[in-house]
Formats: sequence, C-alpha cells, structure tokens
Amino acid sequence: MQKFSEGGDRYQNPLIVQSDRTILLDVHAPLADECRNALIPFAELERSPEHLHTYRLTPLSLWNATSAGIKSDSILETLDAYSRYDVPQNVGAWIKETAERFGKLKLVPAPSQENAQNAAPASSADEQVDGAQDSVPAKKEPRVEYLYLVASDQKIYAQILNNPATKKFLTPASGAKDNLAFLLELTDRGIVKQKLLELGWPVQDEAPLNDGEKLEITFRKKTMAQKDLEIRDYQVAAAKALVGDKGPGTGFGTIVLPCGSGKTVVGMQIMEMLQTSTLIVTTNITAVHQWIEELLDKTNLTKEQIAEYTGENKTIAPVTIATYQILTWRPDKTSAYPHFSLFRERNWGLIIYDEVHLLPAPVFRVAAELQATRRVGLTATLVREDGCQGHVFSLVGPKRYDVPWKDLEKTGFIASAECVELRVDLPVALEMEYAIASPREKHKIAATNPAKILAAKKLVEQNPDDKILIIGQYLDQLQEMAALLGVPIITGKTPNAEREKIYGDFKSGAIRVLVVSKVANFAVDLPDASMAIQLSGTFGSRQEEAQRLGRILRPKERVSKFWTIITRKTSDEDFGSNRQKFLAEQGYSYRIVLNADQLAAQNG
Repeated sequence: MQKFSEGGDRYQNPLIVQSDRTILLDVHAPLADECRNALIPFAELERSPEHLHTYRLTPLSLWNATSAGIKSDSILETLDAYSRYDVPQNVGAWIKETAERFGKLKLVPAPSQENAQNAAPASSADEQVDGAQDSVPAKKEPRVEYLYLVASDQKIYAQILNNPATKKFLTPASGAKDNLAFLLELTDRGIVKQKLLELGWPVQDEAPLNDGEKLEITFRKKTMAQKDLEIRDYQVAAAKALVGDKGPGTGFGTIVLPCGSGKTVVGMQIMEMLQTSTLIVTTNITAVHQWIEELLDKTNLTKEQIAEYTGENKTIAPVTIATYQILTWRPDKTSAYPHFSLFRERNWGLIIYDEVHLLPAPVFRVAAELQATRRVGLTATLVREDGCQGHVFSLVGPKRYDVPWKDLEKTGFIASAECVELRVDLPVALEMEYAIASPREKHKIAATNPAKILAAKKLVEQNPDDKILIIGQYLDQLQEMAALLGVPIITGKTPNAEREKIYGDFKSGAIRVLVVSKVANFAVDLPDASMAIQLSGTFGSRQEEAQRLGRILRPKERVSKFWTIITRKTSDEDFGSNRQKFLAEQGYSYRIVLNADQLAAQNG
C-alpha cells in the first residue's frame, strides 16, 4: 500500500511519525482527511491546534486495534503509506512487540471441572476485589467452575507465576499442555484480566459464554407510526462485529458510533441476533423511557416483556432497563450496594451498557464477576476523564466497531454541523476577583461570566428558524438565562413527569428554546434540535463536548450549529482547547468569533 499525495511527492504526505511514538498530522496536506480516518482505529489524539494535530500510539490503542483484527503489519503499512518521512525503526519495533502481546495469554475452559476443583486457588471471597462487601452476591451453582489461563511461552508464564498482583488468583495447572497454564475460578475471570492488563498483558478471552434465558425478539416491518423500518448497513455491521459466530472470543466488546447515529438500534440488532433475555443499563430515567419506547416501536416485544428498574419503579422482566444511579445507590458509604442483586435476578444472556464511557467505578466490580455473560458497551467516545479506559477494555470488552463521524455525515445518517467559538470579555468589575481566586474559583468566575447571558440572547434572536438547546453547568446561570428568555428549564431537580412534558413540547414545536443542565448531555432524543449554545461545562471534558454536539446531530436538512461561549484570557480558553480535541479528531473545526458585536456579520 503506497499512498502519495497528488503528483506522487511523498513529502506532501500528511504524517510525521516521531521516535517518541507521537504522530503529527498536517491538516492542510492533500490526504489529511483520509489519513485522519485511517488513524482513528489505533492512535489517540492529544492536541489539535490550527495546523498540526498530535496523535500518540499507546498500548491500549494498539490492543483495541489488534482485538478488532487489525494486525501490526497493517498499522505499519498505514503509517508508512501516509508518512512524509520513514517511520523510525524503534517505533516500528515497538508497535510489533506491543500489538503482538494480545493473544500471548488466553483464557480457555479447563478440561475437567471435577478434577480442577481439587486444585482450586485458595483465595477467599473477600480477596477477589477491593471492597468485597460491594460485590455481587455469589451465584448459586452445583459446583465451582474453572478456567485455564494459558501462556504462549515459558518466559511469559514465569512472569505471571512470580507476580504478586495475580498470585492469589492463579494456581499452576499441572495437567495443562506444556505446563504453561494456570487454573482460576470462573468468578475471578474479570479481576485477573484487569490485573494482567495493568501489567501490560491483555488477555484474549476465549472461554465460553452463557446463552441465558431464551427470548424471541424480532424487528417489525413497520414502526408504530406505520413507517417502513430500515436498519442501516453500519448498524448491522456493528452488531455482527460483536456477535461474530457466537464462538470463543466473540460476544463482548464496545461499539463506538456518533451521537444521533442510532446506537439503540444497534443494541436491538444484537438482541435480535442473540434471542435472549437482556439487561440494559443506562444513564437516567429519560433514557430508560426512550429505550422502552424504541423497543415497543421497533420490535415485537410487548409491554409485559419490558420492565423499568429505577428509583420510581423496580420491576423485572425478560428485558429490563435500569439506571446506573439506582445500581450505585447505597444507604451509606460503608454499606453494600443492594441493587447489584439485579444482575443475578435472571439468567441474563446479554447486558447492554449504554453510554459505557460513563460506567461508574462501582459497576466495574459487578462487570468483573459477569464475564460469562455476553455484553456490549455503546458509546460515542471511549474517552474517560477518570482514565479507566483499561477497565472498559478488560471487563466490558475491546473496541469491536468504530466509524468516523464525518463518514456518516457525508451519507446523511447524521447532520452536518458547524462549530463556532464565541469569545467575550470578562467585565472589569470581576477582573480583580478573578486574578486572586483559586484555580477552581477561576473556572467558575470565567464560566459564569454574565456577558455570556447577553451573547446567548443575541444568538437566540438572530436564529429564529432554529430549535435551540442552551446547555450549561451552573444552575444559577441557567435559571437567569431561562428567566431572561422566558423559556422552560430542565435540571436534575425537575420532576420526571414535568421533564417528559417539556421534552414533548419541544418535539411538537410548542416551544423553540429550551435551557438544560448537564442532565441533557446524553440520551435525550430531540431530533429537531438544530442549534446548541454551550454556556459552561465540566472543566475540559472531551466526552462532554462530544455528547453535547450529539444533541443536534439527528439527520435534518439544515446544517446544525454548535456554539460555545467562552471568556477571553481566562481558564475558559485552556479548557476549551482540551474539550475540542475529540471533535477535531473526528474532522470538526471551530470557527472563532471574537466578540458578540460580530455576530450579525458572521452568524449564519
């Protein structure tokens, strides 16, 4: 594979691969867009200023690629094809060595469960995970089940054998092939994968998965509104990438698709392929109701077969949708999580973690013990601000499918979007207060700059044909905005019934402008929203930026507009640069408007 820019001149290629494993992408080079898409599966974006974007190769980015079938030779061919200069020899060697670590350790069934029981590792239940009182109640089985962890060679085996982090979970298996295997309890499957990933050894999990209770699920030919139901090609491809042939090594992983592209349909497609009882865990009660509506609208499932498990209703059915909030509730910090029992209430054949990038840390403990259940994480971005991407990889599963946002934009499956950053000044009266404030207070002063309210009002007035979401972090700021415009506001304190009514009014056109707090960052289906105005956010959260843009990406004829208002010469600018990284990786660029007086000339 040899790709030179027009005229065959390699020195016009967009990439510069450096010996520290960073990659510079010249965004002005002829093949830049094509190259960006080629990098997404195996490199992570670090910085995205105007001219040169910086990517980095990491072990996790390579293992995600390798587990999806992208070999090290293919990665090297891609880098060589787009590189302006030769790929440094040390980088090529590191890529091969690191990527090929995936598969050196495999989990497979132990051949004799009865004999294996006598050789079980002597770990007590409270040693399995930190905070054992928070873990899922043990599943009642007639006997303990075991797995083999098989190493590909003696050196790797010796490393694992002598490592204190895994010793208490693993016992040398004397009857294994070439004596290069360890025995472990099935319930330790997840924690062992976590520990080994931390040691730099990703595990290829080929142990069998439970089929769960059988449940007939089929798609309708027409929706409730009598519209033809068409499942898009990429939605089917994403589901197939996860389900595979239902054999070893398939049935678990993460699917990355843009907001507005129909990740819920992908989840339903997987359910149809597996025909099994399903537990769906999502972000909030609004998302729970949307899942229920979608299932009833697009499948043969009846209301009796679908249950809601939330703070308002706690029922269980063959398909149950719960919130992360109810699962992580407990009476106090020392108590167990009482609702973790939901994971054992039925013989689930599939668990869907919606918005998996938000999966709370306590739920990872549950995920560690549910490795025999098929599972999928759905997300628009694998970016986690807490650095727990490795937990998602080892416990939910590696990335199985990814598609660049701009590819779906070109085909009309998501809306085209223009991103604009509007900069406003901090009032003179606040300059001294800002200068002497702590870093956290500086962020709040800049984020709640009163000049943002007036700028947002101008934007609303100058875009009378748009349906507008005004999004922010600080409630006082949002309440002032809503009062000034005379429009409804939704926050975490808004009762669910009122929230649903306001969303309904927005969808019907009864209201054109809606002010929302961070509760609307995800899982809010407002397909006609064509403009978002971001007043403030969670410091420099990249995942939040992606989710907020996603609120306006439902397919529509008009170009969506994503405005971010920031305070000039403050921490707002620094956090803004970080937020924009993910969108820059997907091919979006921000146009800058320097002050509100330019809006009339530049808006449009």
